[in-house]
Amino acid sequence: MKTILLNPGPVTLSRRVRDAMLRPDLCHREPEFGALQEGLRRKLLAVYASDPERWAPVLLTGSGTAAVEAMLTSLVPSHGRVLIVENGVYGERMTQIARAHGLPHQHVTAAWSAPIELATVERALRSAAFTHIAVVHHETTTGRLNDLDGLAALARTHGARLLIDAVSSFGAEAIRLDDWCVDGCAATANKCLHGVPGAAFVLVRRAALSSTEQRTVYLDLTAHLARQDVGSTPFTHAVQAFYAWDEALDEFAEEGGLWARRALFRTRMGRISERLRACGVAPLLRDDETSCVLRSFRLPPNHGYAALHYRLKQEGFVIYAGQGSLSGDIFRVSAMGDIGEKDLTRLLDAFSTALAEPLGQ
Repeated sequence: MKTILLNPGPVTLSRRVRDAMLRPDLCHREPEFGALQEGLRRKLLAVYASDPERWAPVLLTGSGTAAVEAMLTSLVPSHGRVLIVENGVYGERMTQIARAHGLPHQHVTAAWSAPIELATVERALRSAAFTHIAVVHHETTTGRLNDLDGLAALARTHGARLLIDAVSSFGAEAIRLDDWCVDGCAATANKCLHGVPGAAFVLVRRAALSSTEQRTVYLDLTAHLARQDVGSTPFTHAVQAFYAWDEALDEFAEEGGLWARRALFRTRMGRISERLRACGVAPLLRDDETSCVLRSFRLPPNHGYAALHYRLKQEGFVIYAGQGSLSGDIFRVSAMGDIGEKDLTRLLDAFSTALAEPLGQ
């Protein structure tokens, strides 16, 4: 039985993406790898129709967190200061990164289930000079899609630039790179783009790298960009993951690109939410607060997460637990990956069956 992953990455792969990893072994110093890398960069720019004169995808071997760490350490200059906006695990992780590298920073927080408090952000911006604001676009702790229009307006007013963790939104939600005063946008292959784990990237504004200093070796975006622009790479990449990523981006384009994928995820999440509501399961957030990619649902009385997870896994579906203080209250469901109509119908029926009787803990 096919297992469908409903966690927020990695995703269930299509057959053609899986098969792409069986392409011939390839040395990363050969011109064929340079062509593969350049093709990936070109396809990534096409996702948001980004101008290659202004924007450059810098490819990395690593997880989404590697891309976020590279973005923060490479784009905040030594004379800079970053304001980190937290309303979930991944905003808090950016603060951990800043602290570990000694980046001048401050953070503002909101409750995990709450939106960004723009008034709090503005007070912080008035209290000190910041060159950057770092924020998670889609905070998968809860499924919230943060308001970057409002944050970008504050950035413009106070002369700051945005650094966006778009790990769980790139390829499925609107990202207005120029309108939002963005310097960097970190993302990964294995979420909305339907690739495999091990490949990530930062879409950087080229001019933003000119005034930064080297803080790391492996994650230094300036070094990666200089080599990638001439068809090379400073380190060994995960070639098979890049093969799969290449195929996934071809699928993405053939299926209609950004807006088609967004519509697909919206439709899936709408049907899942509707069935769960019919089963008496309430969402954590309103529909208009969430990303199309993932939503959180409150565990109903007499239904513990472990038992629900086990029952669904027996039917071939993997859901995701809540984190931290929400771990006993919610479960999460993602719409990403190769999920067919029959798979979706089977999932909805599995939810109905599992939720029809108490499952305990």
